[in-house]
Parts: sequence; structure tokens; C-alpha cells
Amino acid sequence: MPGFDDVLAAAARIAPHAHATPVLRSRTLDALAGCELHFKAEHLQRSGAFKFRGACNAVWSLGDAGAARGVVTHSSGNHGAALALAARTRRIPCHVVVPEGAVAAKLAAIAAYGATLHRCAPTIADREAACEQLRRATGAELVHPYTDPRVIAGQGTATLELLCTAGPLDALVVPVGGGGLAGGAALALAARAPGTALWLAEPTGAAETAESLRRGERVTGFLPDTVCDGLRGTLGAPNFGMLSRHGAQALVVDDADTVRAMRLVWRHCKQLVEPSSAVALAAVLANPERFAGQRVGIVLSGGNVDLDALPGLFALGR
Repeated sequence: MPGFDDVLAAAARIAPHAHATPVLRSRTLDALAGCELHFKAEHLQRSGAFKFRGACNAVWSLGDAGAARGVVTHSSGNHGAALALAARTRRIPCHVVVPEGAVAAKLAAIAAYGATLHRCAPTIADREAACEQLRRATGAELVHPYTDPRVIAGQGTATLELLCTAGPLDALVVPVGGGGLAGGAALALAARAPGTALWLAEPTGAAETAESLRRGERVTGFLPDTVCDGLRGTLGAPNFGMLSRHGAQALVVDDADTVRAMRLVWRHCKQLVEPSSAVALAAVLANPERFAGQRVGIVLSGGNVDLDALPGLFALGR
């Protein structure tokens, strides 16, 4: 598993390619939340999500011989687009296994960045099986969306930048799906801000992280049902171990509250974020007693919104 030195190495490795995203503030949202919010704007990252950090670190960690064979992954959208773009920066092939029912706008982005798409059934087992078959057929390097140590270390650079810009924080709230962003956050906090509490925001319809932490063992048998399409992945085994050891805690949020939080960010910050991103603000707003008077960091993880689905989304959040 990666350590903080790997996060530092990733920060140096991706610096020529990734954006150092800004930290945004809103007095109106501070007043609504009852605390001081510092938004790490990863929706302004290349490819529209924090995922580019981990993908870029993985791609540029490869030796020349391995890179020439390309990379392969499975993804419902953001990681696939990020890996495709990272591969393009190095001019190497990229294969992405995509599940049926993935957001059309995200699939279009993957293809636009030059990756070859391979469709499969929507279960995690089918995705991983198709990915392994492609890896064997092409010789490409597998870059798993959230369990790859290079990916986790790369994602940790977002929290590292947030701490450098915002200063001391009482709490950090990040969305959690597979756990790559959360695992990277745990690495950065343990080294640079051990007194900062790590909270994991998760939709009710995909709350296996909360259940896993409650039971003390990883829960995998679930069928996700949430508008947060980026958070439908199963919590990775190494990620669960990292988060358990760190003492991270989960907050579960209904989709309607998440969409309302998304509207608030759009209205008051003038920022286009997706539901999988807004879930972190929704978790803070739904738990005012936990964050009252604190300095709270929130990672706005992505902004790849399916514009055609907005009428239905907004109806959910009324």
C-alpha cells in the first residue's frame, strides 16, 4: 500500500500535467451549514474530476516498455475519462471497459480522449472479468479505478493541496465509492493534519462503506441504487483497511438531499458539480451538530453532469 512519500512523489510527477485546483468559499453556504466551508474544486481538474490525479500518476509511473503496451481499466465514467486523457498525454493506447447504463456524456468524454470502449454487463464482477480478459489479450497495464496504489497516492495530492491552501481544518468531508479519494485523503491527513477528522459521504442507495465500517468487515453484496453514478463502485479491500485504520467515519445521505446540495453549489458558488460531488456538502448540511463552528474542507470531486438528465434530477431535489 502507498505511504505519504508516495503522495509527495505523485505530486511532483503529475505537476506538469494536472491543475492545482482552487479552494472556493461561500459566505451564504457557511451560514446555511453553521460552519466555515473550504471547497476543493476538483470539478475544475482536467477531465472534470479528481480522478485525473491518480490516473496521471499511474500512467507516468510506467517504464517505457510497459507504457508502450498501453493501459486498461473499467469505469462508469470519470476514471475512464481520466485514464484516457492521461494516456493521451503520454501517447499510449487506452482500453476502458464500461458497464451498460453508464452516463452517456461520460462515455462520450472517454471516447473523445482517444480510448477504445468495451461494453459489459453492469455488475462489478462482469466489469473486472472483462477487464482481465482485455489485459491478457493486449498486454496492457491494469490501472484499477481505486485499489491501485499509484491511483490512491495520486488522489492524495488533492487533500495535500487543500491543506496547503486552506490551512488547519477540523474536518475533511469526501465522497466515497471505491475509496481511492478517501484512502489518499487518509494518507495526507495522517502525515500533515492528524487532528483533522475524516468523514466519508455516501448515498443511501450505495452505503456499503458505512455498513463495512459498522461491522468491522468489508461488505460487498449490494446492488447500488443512486443518482450518484460515480459512487456505485464497491469499496476496495485495501481502501477499507486504510480507512478503518485511520478511524474514518461515514455519513449516509438521501439522493434528494444530495440534489438539493448540488443546486445550492450551482446557485451560490456558480459552479457546475455532479451529484457524486455534492453528496459531501449534503452530508454536512444534514449533520449540523457534528460540524457546528468548525473549519471544514469539502472535496468537490467532479463536475461531469449529464445535462439531458437534469430535469429528472431537479425534480428529485425539490
